[in-house]
Amino acid sequence: MLFKQFLRDGSETTPVVLVTGGTGYIGSQLIPALRGLPYRIRYTARNVEYKREQFAKYTEVMEANFTEGADMSETFKDVKVAFYLMHALSERKGFVAMEERVAKVFAKEAAKAGVERIIYLGGLVNPVNPELSAHMESRLRVGEILRESGIPVIEFRASVILGSGSISFEIVRALVERLPIMVTPKWVSMEAQPIYVEDVIAYLVQSVELPLEGDHIFEIGGKDRVSYLGLMEAYASERNLKRYFIRIPFLTPFLSSLWLSFVTPVYARVGRKLIESIATPSVVYNKIAKTHFLVDPIGVKAAIHKCLEREEEVLRQSHWVDTLSEHDIGDDKTALHYKNRIVDVHTITLPLFLPNPFGPIERIGGKTGWYHLNFLWEIRGAMDVMIGGVGLRRGRPDVHETKVGDTIDWWRVEAYEPGKRLRLIAEMKVPGRAWLEFELVEGDNSRKIVQTVVFDPLGLWGLIYWYALVPIHWILFKGMLKNIKKAIYAQADIR
Repeated sequence: MLFKQFLRDGSETTPVVLVTGGTGYIGSQLIPALRGLPYRIRYTARNVEYKREQFAKYTEVMEANFTEGADMSETFKDVKVAFYLMHALSERKGFVAMEERVAKVFAKEAAKAGVERIIYLGGLVNPVNPELSAHMESRLRVGEILRESGIPVIEFRASVILGSGSISFEIVRALVERLPIMVTPKWVSMEAQPIYVEDVIAYLVQSVELPLEGDHIFEIGGKDRVSYLGLMEAYASERNLKRYFIRIPFLTPFLSSLWLSFVTPVYARVGRKLIESIATPSVVYNKIAKTHFLVDPIGVKAAIHKCLEREEEVLRQSHWVDTLSEHDIGDDKTALHYKNRIVDVHTITLPLFLPNPFGPIERIGGKTGWYHLNFLWEIRGAMDVMIGGVGLRRGRPDVHETKVGDTIDWWRVEAYEPGKRLRLIAEMKVPGRAWLEFELVEGDNSRKIVQTVVFDPLGLWGLIYWYALVPIHWILFKGMLKNIKKAIYAQADIR
């Protein structure tokens, strides 16, 4: 019987479904959807310090790099179904070679462990178009490598995925929200068949116990065929925004990617790979998926409506640090983009023996000040008062106690976990929304204080405001964290 395993004494054990890329966009939405199936759920992350706490009660998480020679026996132990959702799109160079290496290690280890089914989510391409981007060629090659393992593979080739937080949707959303007049390159007219993320998840979940043998490739897309220009027009219609589009055919993928990196939530290198990929059609030609799955994909208008409806829900459920890929969490990363927001991250590493490392952060603001260049905070506060804002005059009610809802100068406490986490939302006058968050991240041999500044710009003026202040922000927030580290050592009386 498929997906059953028995120990030598004859007792039955619960098999495992493995989700690689479990902290990614699709993986993090797939994991909760798998809970109704009779499996233990395990997912992999390259850095388990950034595991998703909301999965902790019903999942196992394992650190896995999928590099040649690594011991993967525990990762694949008792695994009967394995999802391959890993992607190297954000790599600076050599992403094609890396994707091939990772796929080969995964396939080899899965075969060694006796995995009975692999489920892979790739990209949809036009089978009659031989000119594919390196990104799409790599996606197809990964599918081939997985099939070469001898394990039955179900490969989904998906068109543009729409969902709050998906790269494709956030590109469209950022462009339309921020630019009343847009110059559009040739690639925006290419036809696609966008599919809502929940429909993708439904296909993936149903494929776990689908009664099929051997390898199968399913093309999946939404109800409508539409171009990226059509997507932008549909978004503008849903938001009741009047937008004008001017065609500029000579914009190359490189120039387009640089433009996207300034205006939208993607990096230039990621944007370029995406643009090269959507420069060819991605529509469903083989409709066999309809005969095997109980999924009725919705159309573009309904998908955009759901994306906008769920945006704040997704924002509340996710953690600021979780919004960054594991590649991008480092000791010092400035002005990263995610969703419609700009995220500025700095970290400091501390030894385990320091007592109460979060203490100086819990006393921040008011008479304590902001640990670096306080005169700049005073100037900004005075400017805020001049334009009708709250400035710094509110101080804080109690330096020894912090509660959700408290005011700290021009901030308000939005989330607080004693000794671990403090998130502040700005109430000063800014063209957008702003947050400042500190979190203590515990590791095996050290601790990290992660300082995250998040800015959700309101239109083009919001972007201009942020980028005009980038040098000041870099000096201010980096210096703040450096002096917080000194305060942590000082309170422990370490010279």
